[in-house]
Amino acid sequence: MPPTDAPEPHRSHPMAESFGEDAARYDRARPRYPDALVAAVVAASPGRAVLDVGTGTGILGQQLRAVGCRVLGVEVDARMAEFARRAGLDVEVAAFEEWEPEGRTFDAVVSGQSWHWVDAAVGAAKAARVLVPGGLLAPVWNTFNPSTEVAETFAKVYRRAVPEAPFNPWSPESLGGYSRLFARAVEVLREAGGFGAPEERRVAWERPYTRDEWLEQVLTHGDVLRLQPDEREALLSGMAEAIDAWGGRLAMGYETVALFAVRDA
Repeated sequence: MPPTDAPEPHRSHPMAESFGEDAARYDRARPRYPDALVAAVVAASPGRAVLDVGTGTGILGQQLRAVGCRVLGVEVDARMAEFARRAGLDVEVAAFEEWEPEGRTFDAVVSGQSWHWVDAAVGAAKAARVLVPGGLLAPVWNTFNPSTEVAETFAKVYRRAVPEAPFNPWSPESLGGYSRLFARAVEVLREAGGFGAPEERRVAWERPYTRDEWLEQVLTHGDVLRLQPDEREALLSGMAEAIDAWGGRLAMGYETVALFAVRDA
C-alpha cells in the first residue's frame, strides 16, 4: 500500500522504487484489473493508442493489448521495465514527469496502481500535452475492501508485529486512503484545466487466496518490503496463523477505482 496518510506520496522515492526488487513476484502475485473496467477504458477512448504510465511489469498494459490496443509503457524502474519488455510490451525507462513524448500523441493515458507516485500537477499537464482532443486520462487503482473480520484481524496482527509503525495499513483510515488520493487527483485536474469534469468508476469484486498466495502478495507492498526482517516475519506468521484458522483460504474483497477525465476538444 502507498503511504496514504502522506499528502504527497510521489515524494516517497525509496518506497516507490522498491517494487522492482522482485519483479517476477510482483507480476505473479498482484491482481489484474476487472474486465469490465478494461472494457470501459477502451469504450471511452477515441482510439487504440495507449500510453501506460508507471507500467510496472505490464499488468494493465497487457490487458489492454489483449483487447486490441497499441500500448507504450513509461516506467521509472529499469527492472520492472525489462520484465514488461520480456512479456512483449514496448517500454521506455523514465519518470513520467521527465519523459519526452517527442511529438507522439495518444488516445488514452492510463496508470495502473501508480498515478499517486506521479507529481499530480505535472502529470496532469503532461497527460493533456500528449492526449489527442477527446482523449482519455484514466488512473486506476485496485483497493482492498476486506470484510470487517479480516480487516480487524489483520490490523491486530500488524499492530503486534510492527508496534512502532506510523500507520496501520489495515485500519479503517488507511483502507480509505485511496479515496484521498483519488480526491487529490480530481482536485488537481480541475485546477489544471484542459479536461472535462472527472468521472469516478468503481467495480467491486472478490479474489480467493490460499495462505501461501496471500503471503506472496503481501510481500509486493512497499510498506512491508521496508520493514525490519523480524517485523516482516512476525507479520507474515501472524497472517498465516489467521488464515489457517479460517481453513487455509482467504476471500479478499477488492474495489477497483478509476478516474475518467476527457481532454477538451
